[in-house]
Amino acid sequence: MANKRIVTELGQVSNNPVPGTSVQLAEEGNVFLWDVVMQGPEDSVYANANFKIEVSLPKEYPFKPPTVSFKTKIYHPNVTNDDKGSMCLGMLRSDQWKPPNKIRDVLILVRQILAAPQPDDAVESRIADEYKNNRETFDKNAKEFIAKYCK
Repeated sequence: MANKRIVTELGQVSNNPVPGTSVQLAEEGNVFLWDVVMQGPEDSVYANANFKIEVSLPKEYPFKPPTVSFKTKIYHPNVTNDDKGSMCLGMLRSDQWKPPNKIRDVLILVRQILAAPQPDDAVESRIADEYKNNRETFDKNAKEFIAKYCK
C-alpha cells in the first residue's frame, strides 16, 4: 500500500507543485526518499535563498509520519542547528500524524514555518529567544547563514 500511495503523492506534487518547491526522488527507484528544493518565501528573511530538504518516508507510510530534514544549514528556531537539520513540526509527531495527511500538506507547512517561524514550538531555544526579543540580530544571523550555506 505504501508504494502505491507514495507514487501517487509524488505524481501529485510533481504535476502540481507547492509554490516555490520542486521535488524528485533522491535515488532512482527509491520512492521512500525525496529531495526537495524549497525557495525561501518572498516576505521572509529567507527570500531569494534555496534550501535542500530531504523527506524520508517510513515503510509504514501513511500510518507513520515522514521525517523532514534540512540538508542546507538554516538559522531557524524550528530546525536543529546541526548536521541533521531536523524540523520540529507538530503534524510530524507520531501522536499527531494522521494517515489522511499528505506530503503536499507537509511541504505547505514547512514553507509556512519558513515564512513565520514558531518560536514557542522551537527546537533551538536560543534562536527562538533571539527571534522573539532581538529580531534585528536574528535577521542578521539568518542572512549570514544564507550567504554561507545557500550557494
